[in-house]
Order: sequence, then structure tokens, then C-alpha cells
Amino acid sequence: MEIKYVMVKKSIKDSIINGKYKINEKIPTESELMGMYSVSRYTIRRAVGDLEHEGYIYRVQGGGMYVNDWINHKVRSERSNQSVGVITTHIADYIFPNIISGIDQVISAEGLSVLIGNTHDEYDNERHNLLNMLDNDVVGFIIEPTRSTLENPNLDVYQMIVNSGKPAVFMNSHYPQLDFPYVEIDDTQAEKKIVDYLLDNGHERVLGIFQVDDLQGVNRMNGFIKSYQTHPDVSSSGDIMMYRSGDEINSVLSKIKDRVDVQSESRPTAIVCYNDQLAIEVIGMLSKEGISVPGEISVAGFDDYEISKFVDPSITTMTHPKRHMGETAAKLLLDMLDKNKGDNKMLDSELIVRDSTKGI
Repeated sequence: MEIKYVMVKKSIKDSIINGKYKINEKIPTESELMGMYSVSRYTIRRAVGDLEHEGYIYRVQGGGMYVNDWINHKVRSERSNQSVGVITTHIADYIFPNIISGIDQVISAEGLSVLIGNTHDEYDNERHNLLNMLDNDVVGFIIEPTRSTLENPNLDVYQMIVNSGKPAVFMNSHYPQLDFPYVEIDDTQAEKKIVDYLLDNGHERVLGIFQVDDLQGVNRMNGFIKSYQTHPDVSSSGDIMMYRSGDEINSVLSKIKDRVDVQSESRPTAIVCYNDQLAIEVIGMLSKEGISVPGEISVAGFDDYEISKFVDPSITTMTHPKRHMGETAAKLLLDMLDKNKGDNKMLDSELIVRDSTKGI
């Protein structure tokens, strides 16, 4: 069973790290804490004594206890191996193992370790990971933003990072409100390239499906629009469908199914998907509906997911320089740790034509 003072210490510390008790804000008195936790004064004094020693709180003579600037002034443990905090939306699937592997290869070569967290594209998880990594005194951050086109409730935590002087690098997308350097693909130009390929090969009615709560999806949608703008003869024939990361895949597929109704004269001859994961799902749905790919409808994705070359039909896609992105982000962070200015990096993406598309 956990010792009482340890339990109380952990609870108060969690309240400090999570921002319930803010820096330089007064925390409850010993008597109030005794009532809150139903423990003795001795237990409270042991808990807050530890927190004071570790730099989470400080006392003002006759004025009570206050939250210390725990990010910058808490007692550091002696460690020969410092860590870099890496936060991605996912860890074990899709393109992320290769990105993380690229980061780890560069970071570990410099004698640093990697502390990894994932958000599942949820703000609460992002907040938890950021605060946990601040508490673990990482020397810098590499972050894939969560829902980067929406208003972010964690800007206060990002301000803590700015105030701490710890460098941070965004990858895949970025928060426009924050002046951190980023490593990204030129998603707009890349999507324009794949839609140009379809339009130049006789397709007029292309359906674009984009996740619009992240910057990648919005930029890819803009690339779709730019392609039609440069093909004025068919500029009114394109169609766009938007969804969010939290939408159920079956609901998204149902809406796509409505757009490809075989009785509809405006049925698209091609579909471009936000990524290869969605393209695989779309091909499966079309197959169940008896619609051949690419015989009746061509389907293209994005990211060159490893599986995309092995599914039937193999998927036409744009490359994502996964490992190279991780390596570039890590090198950029190391430069910033050496007090160099961090510059944004835009990476190339190439069209790969496979069996899921054909000309008309």
C-alpha cells in the first residue's frame, strides 16, 4: 500500500504540473490540506517538505506556501544521459515508426535518449505529454501538432516551453500561433501534382476527400483546388468532401458511397484521399459495392504507406520522406541546442503511379 505522505505528495505535485496550482500562486494551507486529504499534520509536512526540497513549492515567512517556477528552478537529478521529448499523434502504426526511428538514430548518436509520447490526436493527451516531459526535464521537443487548424487549448503549456528556453521543433504541420521552426512536406504542391496527373489523363470529375482539422489536410485540399484552377476547361467538375480526425470511418465511407452512387450522372471517375490509410478503406468499400478500381473509378492516396504497394490494386500515391523527416527534425533540434537559429525545412514529395489509377 502506498505510504500516505507519498500519496499526498503525488497529488499536490500533479496539481502543480497540470496547472491547477499555477506558478507563484498560493496553495492551500497545511490545515486546509489536512482536511482535503484526511491526514495528520505530520503527513502534510512530510509531503510539502519533499516538494519544497525538490523545487516545486517555496514558503514565504508568515505568508504561506507558493508554487515555485518548477520548470526552471526545481532540483535536478544527476543524470549523464539527457532526453529529447518526442510527441506524435500515433506511435506504432502507419508512417510513424519510420519517423521515430529517424529521430532516434540522430539523437542517440549524440548521446541523448528519446522520451516518446503520443496524443491519438486528442488535446488532453497532448497536454499530459507536454507537462510530463517538462517535469522530466527534457532538453528539447520534437512535436507533431494535434488538430493544427483548430483553436488549441494548450497554448499556455507551449508558453511554458517558450519561457523555459527549451527549443522545440514541429514536424508534419505546425501551429501558426507559435514561432517554432517546422519540418514539413509542401503538401499543397504535392497534392496539386497528383490531381494534375489525373486531370491530364482524362479525368474531369475528381472527388477529393480531406481531413480538415489538421494543416496537412487543409494544405492538400488547397492543392486540389489549385490543380483545378490550372485546368479551366474542367474547373467546375471537381468535388470536395471534408471530415475530421474524430469521425467514425464507417460514417466517412457512407458519405463517400453516396457520392459514387452508380445511378448518379455526376459520379466521380477518380477519388483522391487524404492519405493511403483512407485510400485502402475506400478501395475496400468500392469493391463491396461491385465498383472496380481502377476500371470504373481510380483511387489515389498520399504518404506511400508501406502496405500501399502490396494491396490489390497497389495504390498510386505521393511519397512521404518518413525517416528523412525524422532525421531532419532531430538535426534541426540539435542545431538549436547549440544555440543556432532554427529555420523551417520543406521536404520534397514524388508521385508514384501504381495500379489503382488509369487514364480515360
